[in-house]
Formats: sequence, structure tokens, C-alpha cells
Amino acid sequence: MLYLKTGKLNEFETDAVIIPVSEDSQIHDNETIISLIKKTDTAAEFKGAKGDELTFYDLPDIKSKRVVFLGLGKIKDISSESLRAICGKSVKKCIRNKLEDILIVVPSSGKLGMETKEALESMAEGAFLANHIFDKYKKEKKLTTLKKVGFFLEPKSGEKYEDLLSQVEIICSGTILAREWVSTPSNDKVPDILAKDIALEAKKENLKIKIFDEKKLKQLGFGSLLAVAQGSENKPRLLILEYSPKGAKKTIALIGKGITFDSGGINLKPAGSLEDMKMDMSGAATVAATLISAAKIKPGVKIIGAIPIAENMLSGDATRPGDIVKSYEGKTIEINNTDAEGRLILVDTISYIIKTYKPDTLIDVATLTGACVVALGERIAGVFSSDDELAESIIKSSNKTHERCWRMPLPEDYKEFLKSDFADISNMSTSRWGGAITASLFLSEFTNSTKWAHIDIAGPAYIKKATDYCGIGGTGFGVRLLCDLIIKL
Repeated sequence: MLYLKTGKLNEFETDAVIIPVSEDSQIHDNETIISLIKKTDTAAEFKGAKGDELTFYDLPDIKSKRVVFLGLGKIKDISSESLRAICGKSVKKCIRNKLEDILIVVPSSGKLGMETKEALESMAEGAFLANHIFDKYKKEKKLTTLKKVGFFLEPKSGEKYEDLLSQVEIICSGTILAREWVSTPSNDKVPDILAKDIALEAKKENLKIKIFDEKKLKQLGFGSLLAVAQGSENKPRLLILEYSPKGAKKTIALIGKGITFDSGGINLKPAGSLEDMKMDMSGAATVAATLISAAKIKPGVKIIGAIPIAENMLSGDATRPGDIVKSYEGKTIEINNTDAEGRLILVDTISYIIKTYKPDTLIDVATLTGACVVALGERIAGVFSSDDELAESIIKSSNKTHERCWRMPLPEDYKEFLKSDFADISNMSTSRWGGAITASLFLSEFTNSTKWAHIDIAGPAYIKKATDYCGIGGTGFGVRLLCDLIIKL
């Protein structure tokens, strides 16, 4: 879908040429582009300010049907994210206008205080991610995505960025795959179905696949995971994906929470908190899509993707508050809140992966706590880790991809809130405050000495209002972040 163009801009036949413009600085060196921008001087409504837009049709000596100018604002305010956003916005508008092929002009190298590679990568991400419509449950398909999105570069920059565009396509395709899984309703992704759907996609990339059913989980002693699942007729699964390149010297384990629907169990969620609980497997979608993307970009590290999948439902068989279960590691857990279920399926998986694969680094991704949303809002994920280097690497990658994360504390003295009078540990804090911290501390009790981080994506995993390059529903948050992290580790 993405392609590069160099040469003479006026000779390309497309539905639209998109030219970003700064309010107070010339960001293009190409003479043809500069002369086109000068035509906007006669339009009082276009100054290049952020949000400004102007379209000329059938200009002489230009084969493109339209030339669209988009305002980026003042040069000091232009960032990789503003480039990502403006390209996403333009693609969405072109979809609404039923166009098929557009060409976006990339600002000249150094003009924005960034190299061409950074600008192109951001613009391509925004365009690709915006070119997605989740309408498989709509009888009438009103819109279709663009067939082609091109990027116009200076001749000297052309071929050297072909691989970059290919990588953007791979990783952003993974992000969209994760979005699709998250937005799919729970009746179409019960644990067995979701495990099979992910395995089907993973098989295409020759990933090694294991699926443990309820019987196998009982044999292995996954008591904590099974406790969450026992109230549902749809039995749990543990899916393990493995990418193993020859000569790999490091092993990274990614674990994603896969609650396909979370009723809260006997601690039933209130009305207004249930409707979007199909998204409680967003961590699973992120991990699965990251493994599939990694198999295509072929980093030199071994990657294990472990995805515990269950429904947290209410029935006569459901786990009760006060029940005590034995985890895979051997610790007993008093379940004082059945709606604190994500941490229960994660800790059994964490313990199993550490024992079986002995990873150098382990990262879990989960829509774990509403408390994290209270702390950071709906657009920022929380990062919890006692390893400064790992936490900083995650934050650095999040800044690059604009999947924003903020490091949160892990104070040792908060562990006292997880003490149980009857078991080794409680799944619920005795304090109503700091819930994201105590949930992370609960996970940390099962990580032993492994280099570990937890990313709580409860806020940014799902949106109810579309953004410039993401529609309503699953966001695929974390796929680009984790791919960037893996490439750099």
C-alpha cells in the first residue's frame, strides 16, 4: 500500500497531492512545491496554521486532480507526532471523499529539526494506521480504504527508504490486527476461538505454537488461572508463541492478559462498566500482534509470547470472595475480589514462562486496573519495574512511537496491603488507594529475580472517540512500542 516517489511532482497522476505547510517557515526545497504553496497566498483562509486546509482542483501543469495544502502550524511546534496526525487526518478525509491513490509530500531533510527518516517514518505510520475501517459487522459498507498512499521525496533520498516503508507496513499491520481482535465482540472470541484465531495468523509466519487446554492446565497446576475461568462454560486456554532465530543470545518473554469478557465475577461490575469489557484482552492482542510482526522483521533475539485466555463470568461454579487457590509457583492466594482477575491469570503464566524458558527479560502487558486510568488518564499507560534500565528503554520507545507511558513507583512498604491472614498473599489490597501500584506489586511477587516490567494499558487500549489515525474501538496500543523496543534490545 505504501510507496515512494521521486522525480517531477507535476508528472504524477494521483487523486490528490498532499502538501504540508508551516505557518512561519518554508519546509520544502523543491521549486515546484514552493511555487504551488505560493498559490495559497491569494486565499485569506489559509495561513498554514494548525488545522488550516485548502484544496485546488485541476491546476495547470499538474496531472494530479487535486492539490491539498494542510497547515502544520509554527515550525517550533511541529513534531513527529504532528506529522503522524496530519497524515492520518488527510487519509481519513480522502477515504470519506472516496479517493483511491494519494501522494503526500515529505518536508525536506533538516527543515523540521529532524532527519528525513524520522519524518517519513512518522508520516507513513499516521497514513497507514488511519487507513483502517472496522466494519465487518456492518451489512452496508459505506466506505473503503485507500488502495495506495505514496510519499514524495527528494531524488537523493528515494531508494534508501524502501526498507523503512516496508517495516512500517509490517508493524502497523500488526497494530491493525490487534485493533481487530480487541474490537471483535466477546461472543466471537471466547477463549478457544481467540486462541485458534491467533494461532492461525501465527502459523502464517512459521511461529512455533502451543495451546494448553483446561485439562493440560490442571495437570500443570495453573490453579490461579483456572480459578478465574471456572465460572464460565467457555474453558480457558494458554497460548504460547515462539520466535527463535538462529544464534539468538537473548530471550525476551512477552505476556498479555487475555480476558475475553470481564463481568467482574461475584464482585459484579456496575452498569456502565460492562459494555466495553470485550477489550479486556487488549494485552493478549498486543503480544500476539507483536510476535507476528517480529517474525516478519526478524530481530536477532528469541521472543516468547505467552497469552492466558479466559472469561471471567458469574455462575454457580464461579470463584467466591474468600476462596483460596494454589498458584502454579506454589504460593496460595486468597481471592478477596473476583474482579481483580487479570493478575491471577498473569502470575501463573509468568511463573511458568520463567521456569520453562528462563528469559533474560520479561514484560507483561495488561488492561489491569482502573486505578491506573484514574492516575494517568485514558491516553497514557503506566510502567512498573524495579529495573531502571528496562523502564527507561520502554519509556524511550514509547516517546518515539507516541504510545505514551509514564513510570510509576513500586514502593516495598505497599506490599503490606497484600498480606492475607489465611494465605501467602491476597489478590486485593486492604487499602482503597494506589490500586495500580499494589496490583503491580502482586505481579512482582511471582517474577523472582527476572528482569521484569509491567505495562498497564487500561487507559489507552480502547477509545470511544476517534483520533486522527485511529477509529473508535481497539487502538492496538503497544505493538509499535514493543517492536521498537525489541529491535533496540
